[in-house]
Amino acid sequence: MENKAWTDHPEDTIRQRIEAFVAESPENRMAQLDGAPFFDAPLVGFADGDDPLFSQFKMIIGPSHLTPREWLAGQPNAPHASLERLSVIGYILPITEETRVSNRAETRQPSLRWAHQRTHGEEFNKLVRRFIVDLLRKAGYLAIAPMDSERWEAFYEAQPGHNAKPPFSNWSERHAQFVAGLGTFSVNDGLITPRGIAHRCGSVITNLPLEPTPRDYSGPYDHCLLLAKGTCGVCIDRCPAGAISEAGHDKEHCRAYMANDIAHLREDWGLAVPGCGLCQTGVPCEYGIPE
Repeated sequence: MENKAWTDHPEDTIRQRIEAFVAESPENRMAQLDGAPFFDAPLVGFADGDDPLFSQFKMIIGPSHLTPREWLAGQPNAPHASLERLSVIGYILPITEETRVSNRAETRQPSLRWAHQRTHGEEFNKLVRRFIVDLLRKAGYLAIAPMDSERWEAFYEAQPGHNAKPPFSNWSERHAQFVAGLGTFSVNDGLITPRGIAHRCGSVITNLPLEPTPRDYSGPYDHCLLLAKGTCGVCIDRCPAGAISEAGHDKEHCRAYMANDIAHLREDWGLAVPGCGLCQTGVPCEYGIPE
């Protein structure tokens, strides 16, 4: 007999398991510094795998962006498993207050704590995705984390028929969170969630039917004060690369800053991706949806 946890209230089961993993895992710790957590308690949301928005992303981003059904159809045994209903599990890992405070004080480069979070915290984020995939597969369901798939592909040059400016990929974690009711976009391309814009995020696609999380917004920029109301713009001043303006986020300027201005931090601090995050801290949307 199938476990009732997966038939009666699977959303509660998944949310509780993810929360427990984040709270208890020794990998959610800054072992290289003082052992403090990378992330606070996560937010978890769910989307219908056939939500029309996923198909619209093929026009907004480009035809290479795959839908959940396209991702899951490539899984082993998919032809023999029920694909009648698909779901996307999205989650947000809020960066701890201590790390955000340290980065809030910076103006030209990330703080040491933020840089460690960006490199080693993302390693933990990968573990969260794998944990969810394993959890679902052990329960007898198909599951895939697109970011961990061999089919995941990033594009660093403009592609014919694509509207998105490079870099972009064939699966956007932030867009998945948008569909799953977890937040809307900022002028800096970040995702403003109920726990703010300073976070990492991830998603998993499955054939387990899940109740979609209601979206308390209608537009893609509802939580951004600048794009929704014409006010704010603090992240524009916070960007040390000058890569943010009222017109949006210039990814090339951002990448150049990462590759040149703070490239030395990789060697100085022994970190693969120091990151920056100045536009995610010291801003009204840092810790929640701004009033």
